[in-house]
Amino acid sequence: MRLILLGPPGAGKGTQATRLMQKYNIPQLSTGDMLRAAVAAATEIGLKAKTVMEAGQLVSDEIVVGIIDARIHEPDAKNGFILDGFPRTVAQAEALDHMLARYDLPLDAVIELGVDEKALITRMAKRVADTLAAGGTVRADDNPEAFKTRLDAYRAQTAPVSDYYRRRGQLKTIDGMAPIDEVAREIERVLVPA
Repeated sequence: MRLILLGPPGAGKGTQATRLMQKYNIPQLSTGDMLRAAVAAATEIGLKAKTVMEAGQLVSDEIVVGIIDARIHEPDAKNGFILDGFPRTVAQAEALDHMLARYDLPLDAVIELGVDEKALITRMAKRVADTLAAGGTVRADDNPEAFKTRLDAYRAQTAPVSDYYRRRGQLKTIDGMAPIDEVAREIERVLVPA
């Protein structure tokens, strides 16, 4: 099972990815985690990434796709993987498609969790309040201003990725505002059609 989960911050991608990982015994591939691991392991691509990151620059699509290329060949990804947070741009989606085609590894699904942004901001505020009430720590970027900035960045950079996969006939959109279990059932319907 090779999946891409799309949707703005707070849409529930992480929650659904965790469920899918357990159900299908496949890893969730976070580009940030993979970059840090490649740097720590001092792999060839990790050393390239380290140089760029230490200069305060964004890691190129070529490096990110190279890290994903190496990661999908690790034993835990032999049954597939979930990409969450990648691709972020159409150029990255195209590079991913070319890389997967080289290995004859087509995507099984590209699932977008559709949301109402105003309701999403309310959801984020409730999550912060619940976390604080439980004595937890809140992410620095989980405040209304930072969250709106993240949504703006998503709209500008990543939302066009949805159109890219829609034009290719691969995108399935699910109501990300539904209760968690209902979202999971809808994803399952996409993955295993009746």
